[in-house]
Amino acid sequence: MDYSRYKAIKVEKEGAVIVMYLNRPETFNAFDEELHSELEDILEDIGKDDEVKAAVLTGAGKAFSAGGDIKMMHRMLTEPSAAVSSTMSHTIRLINNIVDLEKPLIAAVNGDAIGLGATVALFSDIIIASEKARIGDPHVSVGLVAGDGGAVIWPLLVGIARAKEFLLTGDLVPAPEAWRMGLVNKVVPHDEVMPNAIAIAKRLAAGPTLAISWTKHSINKWLKEMVNLILPTSIALEANSFRTEDHREAVTAFLEKRVPKFKGR
Repeated sequence: MDYSRYKAIKVEKEGAVIVMYLNRPETFNAFDEELHSELEDILEDIGKDDEVKAAVLTGAGKAFSAGGDIKMMHRMLTEPSAAVSSTMSHTIRLINNIVDLEKPLIAAVNGDAIGLGATVALFSDIIIASEKARIGDPHVSVGLVAGDGGAVIWPLLVGIARAKEFLLTGDLVPAPEAWRMGLVNKVVPHDEVMPNAIAIAKRLAAGPTLAISWTKHSINKWLKEMVNLILPTSIALEANSFRTEDHREAVTAFLEKRVPKFKGR
């Protein structure tokens, strides 16, 4: 499999393990159209690559991912509704491609994982986080519904009450607390994130891969049911929230470096 076409994702292969770096460090690996599309595509490519038995996903630079690119959100304010619909359909494809990947996916959360970044990490099979990292889904902070997967995965991992607390407030969770809550599998010193993630990936790649894959598939039947039940509603409501005055105000305030004044409309 030729991965040279990927620009927003840096790819390294070591034997049967592939490592993907979200590679927009100047934006803390925020998702713009290119990064979003490439992550959708590369998950499908990995699924077809017979040489790869396990994958690691991490971020270049200081963060795992800061979530949605605020400049992209600003562009969407001035574009037709079709732009919002296209973004939402891409998000559905991304979530399904993560869940449907037959090979183990280990998230090496080397720094903050925010919004869609948190969703991508939490949908991974095993999550290794730096002790310096924070995880959170502050969609509401920019006037948006936590519709791109947060409403699916957070209740499954931490329960409905805690999920509501963190999705309704947008508060970020320090990695040690995230481990205690069950959001991540392991918290390690910052310099040990990648060695731990790669060691797990190598162990799984050298194991009985059919048994591992089919076990993952069995567990993900439950996750897939929740995606099919919740994601169409949450993503539709997020699309609606893109059109609200509160979202426009949040994006404008961010770019103007001021506190937004929400009006509930």
